[in-house]
Amino acid sequence: MGTLKVEEAEIGYGDGVPVLSGVTVTARPGEVLAVTGTSGAGKTTLLNAMAGVLTPLAGSVAVDGVPLTGRDHAVSLKVVLIPQENGLAAILTAAENISVAVLATGGTPADARRRTAESLEALGLSGQANQLIDELSGGQQQRTALARGLALQGDVVLADEVTSELDAANRQRVLDLLRAEAARGAAVVFATHDPEAAAACDRELHLADGAATWARP
Repeated sequence: MGTLKVEEAEIGYGDGVPVLSGVTVTARPGEVLAVTGTSGAGKTTLLNAMAGVLTPLAGSVAVDGVPLTGRDHAVSLKVVLIPQENGLAAILTAAENISVAVLATGGTPADARRRTAESLEALGLSGQANQLIDELSGGQQQRTALARGLALQGDVVLADEVTSELDAANRQRVLDLLRAEAARGAAVVFATHDPEAAAACDRELHLADGAATWARP
């Protein structure tokens, strides 16, 4: 499984001004790492760099010692990103969104059917499998995005605020599933502003004022 390492990274966008500076963190197989901070602190920015969506302005992001060169490269190294805005295709059903993703990452049609059914069931969405995304509530869309991420069976799983739209019962269900991903051997990074959700993780990296410090190393 993959060890994701960020070393002395400056991370920002096209203007060249870093949102985060001097970030060093390792996400290890078998653990859930919380990334916390207020809105705008840089949680999504950090996860995008970990996913290969953003190239650091300085420093490096690597999986098992291999520096990421972009999102496609990260996908080939089995880095799964579950984005905050869900990234689902509105013209497809919940099941189709998941199946297409499994097929696109090398799964067979049989794999796609099985993993789609299993992940929807795990998130209590079997009854919504054939509904279009626009027909789902915000919470159901968020769980569908998570189901898609789980179905990809990544070595590194990056989950960005995936409990923000959920009630307490579904939040616990998601936390249990992220823990199960770690138990499978994945390195799980979970960005959240929820202190209770962060407390359920193994370690906690806190972002504030453009810097990353350990709340719980």
